[in-house]
Amino acid sequence: MYIGNHLSASKGYAAMGKMAVALGANTFAFFTRNPRGGKAKEIVPADVEKFLKLQKEQQFGKLVAHAPYTMNLCAAKEDIRQFSKNMIADDLKRMEYTPGNYYNFHPGSHVGQGAEEGIRLIAEALNEVLTTGMTTTVLLETMAGKGSEVGRNFEELRAIIDRVKLQDKVGVCFDTCHVWDGGYDIVNHLDEVLEEFDRVIGLNRLYAVHFNDSMNACGAHKDRHACIGEGCIGLEGMKRVSTHPLLSGKPFILETPNDDEGYKREIALVRSWTE
Repeated sequence: MYIGNHLSASKGYAAMGKMAVALGANTFAFFTRNPRGGKAKEIVPADVEKFLKLQKEQQFGKLVAHAPYTMNLCAAKEDIRQFSKNMIADDLKRMEYTPGNYYNFHPGSHVGQGAEEGIRLIAEALNEVLTTGMTTTVLLETMAGKGSEVGRNFEELRAIIDRVKLQDKVGVCFDTCHVWDGGYDIVNHLDEVLEEFDRVIGLNRLYAVHFNDSMNACGAHKDRHACIGEGCIGLEGMKRVSTHPLLSGKPFILETPNDDEGYKREIALVRSWTE
């Protein structure tokens, strides 16, 4: 399987690739820019070339880049929406330095406008920034449903996708903590949850998995990640997700509250379940 974690992009692509190898990973995620800010680090072509060579040598799976948390395509204020559209447009241009990978983002928060308006604004923004020539697939992340988040259920994600013109450029990242907190019981009814995902969205659109345990009970709508086996999903529940045949071959990205040694242990653990 392809398993990795979030790495710091501050030292460049080659450094991230080397760190992934050191942790036992064969994919990784990274924020395209400061997760709480707006400015992106300059891309150095020579650094990218070193990484692309390493990626090929190590047979990495798809990378799962992550948009900053400040990006909100359905904000109530027009200036924030425009800032967010500029951000995603720039990120998608930068993604072409490492072609063929995934760009994941939180759909956004409608902040009182209502889910339907949020869905309309997100789709409208995607229709402005997606292009026919891009090689990146943009992934909408399943959300826990806290506050005014859009994407709190499969139906809301499908509603966004249905409004996107370039259908082949969009998919979904399945976050285990988020779907659990959102009310989908992946511990006792994993098959049924995946069947529902397939019925509503289509498993052909499930491209990546954020692999996180949860501190909360199912349906809590709180979004608090836990280390693998230390939360309410539990070790056996996480194992069933990682070994489910319908998720085989997808990149699994750890977003657990860990240091490097913790990630190394979790990567080894998940590998022991699947290899």
